[in-house]
Amino acid sequence: LIPIPKGCVKRSTIMEEKRLCFGFGMSLRWGHLRRVGDGLGRVRVRNWSRTTTVARQDGARSVVFLGTPEVAARSLRMLSERFRQNGMCDIVAVVTQPPAPSGRKRQLASSPVHLAAGELGIDQIFTPTSCKEEDFLEAMERLQPDLCVTAAYGNVLPKRFLSIPKEGTLNIHPSLLPKFRGAAPVPRAIECGETETGVTVTFTVFKMDAGPIVTQRSISLRGEEKAPDVLSHLFEMGTEALLDVLPSVFSKTAVVIDQNESQATHAPKIKPEEARLTLTENAAIVHNRVRAFSGWPGTYLDVLIGEDPVSHRLKIITTRIARRDGGPALGVHEVKLNPDTGNLLFVCDDGSALDVEEVQPPGKKVMAAKAFWNGLRGKSLSRCRVPH
Repeated sequence: LIPIPKGCVKRSTIMEEKRLCFGFGMSLRWGHLRRVGDGLGRVRVRNWSRTTTVARQDGARSVVFLGTPEVAARSLRMLSERFRQNGMCDIVAVVTQPPAPSGRKRQLASSPVHLAAGELGIDQIFTPTSCKEEDFLEAMERLQPDLCVTAAYGNVLPKRFLSIPKEGTLNIHPSLLPKFRGAAPVPRAIECGETETGVTVTFTVFKMDAGPIVTQRSISLRGEEKAPDVLSHLFEMGTEALLDVLPSVFSKTAVVIDQNESQATHAPKIKPEEARLTLTENAAIVHNRVRAFSGWPGTYLDVLIGEDPVSHRLKIITTRIARRDGGPALGVHEVKLNPDTGNLLFVCDDGSALDVEEVQPPGKKVMAAKAFWNGLRGKSLSRCRVPH
């Protein structure tokens, strides 16, 4: 077991150390790296056949950043800009997921964090398939960073990795821990209809998202927000929060709070099959799912148009709750145009109703629901029946 570095923080309670540590993030291929001090406060790095020099500001702490998606790239840019202004730290390396197939042609593409690191002039970019790979761990041990920061990285961080940074590893997690630990905290919070969420900065330990809390910030949810927008906002908040607590982390005066395990909840990874809506539940539940899965995998309904017996997959983009309370209702499968809003009115099996503002028909772009209705040219529209 590898505890938080001694003297790094003040602890409010004694925490039971666990095995299994997961860090949110991902990973390119690297060559063997060799550090050679040149006596000028710089580190010369040899990567296969090319040599680069990483200049450090006097007294600056060295940081390794781990992340993959666009929200993490935004955090990387924010940290880099602030460090250049205050001289507190230098980002000496970035760890991200390997290039992955992207787009219709499924061509390999570097992660947003990888691209951002290149734009920022960060020479050392690692993309291990697994953070347990020997070459990668040896390279990190040669770097000997003062601190590691993870933001939506996605790979498991082994205990050997966590023992490397002198001040530990800080993680930005977009939920009010201990609630919604796991891979999809924002979508799951929205799916559950939470009226409050937030972001937590923790020290990474051996159990997923279970580390002691360094700082936490919250926001209110009105019931209309979509997951991608909330996620982006929370990572910006989390990055600012991390920057605010860094001085106390480095001065060893940060006060941390251990998580209450009895209040922990899980946010499992979203499955592709969750995209399908059936309207067998209340409109509020369906509305929350549309908001929660709006980034990926999206949501859709199987509908029938006119006399055509073949169903069509209609993507549901934006919704509102038209009627929250259910009750006996006739013709629940028939879809009408709401005269008050100009949106498509879908009635759920319990009698509650959903206003659909935006849709995306097969092979077409996102459009207003009324434009889709007008395109039907008088043909009927109904949702498919769900076998019971």
